[in-house]
Amino acid sequence: MVAAGSDDADVVVVGAGPGGAATAYWAAAAGLDVLLLDKASFPRDKVCGDGLTPRAVAELVRMGVAIREDDGWIRNLGLRVHGGGHTIELPWPELSSYPSYGLARRRTGLDQLLVEHARAAGAKVLERTAVTGPLLDERTGRVVGVRARREGDEEVVLRAPLVVAADGVSSRLATGLGRTPRPDRPMGVAVRTYFRSPLHDDPWMTSYLELWDGEPGASNLMPGYGWIFALGDGTVNVGLGSVSSTNAATKVDYRDLFATWMANTPPEWGFTKENQDGPVRGAALPMGFNRGPLYGNGLMLVGDAAGMVSPFNGEGIAYALAAGRVAAEAAAQGLARGSAAGRERAFAAYQTRMKDDLGGYYTLGRIFVKLIEHPQVMRACTRYGLPRPLVMRFTHKLLADCYEPRGGDAFDRVIAAMTRMAPRA
Repeated sequence: MVAAGSDDADVVVVGAGPGGAATAYWAAAAGLDVLLLDKASFPRDKVCGDGLTPRAVAELVRMGVAIREDDGWIRNLGLRVHGGGHTIELPWPELSSYPSYGLARRRTGLDQLLVEHARAAGAKVLERTAVTGPLLDERTGRVVGVRARREGDEEVVLRAPLVVAADGVSSRLATGLGRTPRPDRPMGVAVRTYFRSPLHDDPWMTSYLELWDGEPGASNLMPGYGWIFALGDGTVNVGLGSVSSTNAATKVDYRDLFATWMANTPPEWGFTKENQDGPVRGAALPMGFNRGPLYGNGLMLVGDAAGMVSPFNGEGIAYALAAGRVAAEAAAQGLARGSAAGRERAFAAYQTRMKDDLGGYYTLGRIFVKLIEHPQVMRACTRYGLPRPLVMRFTHKLLADCYEPRGGDAFDRVIAAMTRMAPRA
């Protein structure tokens, strides 16, 4: 523990993924002095599906990020779903709140773009800088900064009135302060790789709700779901995942599962070892606010560090970007207050807003996960739900979180009412 000293910044953000970069951008744009730290150097890879829903696109638009195709993006029209012997194409809905298209781009490019966007707004970015632990006030125990070490350098102390942990699923910073993941919240697992493929410019994001180890219906149904996201650069992101209603580890060998799926895909897709571009890599997906509090004692949690991945669809980037925006606003409001008590009230508003926005939706998602854990439920949903366009239109809006929170059509109003009535725990 340390005594009080002068601050090095208004906000120290640990982790420069989408959530951390968004926090740094919005805080710097509000006139705050921001330090953005990451243990890696950019560009760097990150395990992800690389697909962005309209909700994520709306956040990029708010930030002023260039999203033209000439800037390295590919747009998609919606989701093509396979399951139960059926295939259905579900366009992104036309809404006032979100655009009617999604985007895709490799995380190596996306994350670097967001870091540079934060830097251009005035944030100071320190790459290859690993945070070794929090800095605590010796009198109150409040987080007042971090200890960090840059490659080849001695450990340094960086002070700030607010520290934001955006350091991913393991979040060593939060864990070191006793904020461990809740065992009763969902946890997903995903593996993915890239292939050079003629599907690279497919205008649809593709999802397989059933994976077979041979011909569909004539072989064994494997656990999990698969995706193919076109990147428009000659390659596609191909992966599979599954989700559990708790954070208990599963015994499924996902890489073997992936290899079995690839061995049974049509040859014209080009999903062969010769066309594979990079290794098969895996990652955990923390879901449904599995770590908290989102703010307390000088530390905010953003993105995967707070378990903000959607239990419905595995989407994390949209919520990390939104959390960064809300966290930065709370930071700016708090640092403008004239008293410590006023500052803390403003900082605490971050948790209130995030729970108000997403708490009910994530509660519904946890119920959804418990249902689809049963193979017979998932099989019935795909067999009888996919052939019914009206049912699938509602399901698409709910699972993709693409509905009007106020107004809209009957489906929007039903979903909005469900999220309002669900507990925000």
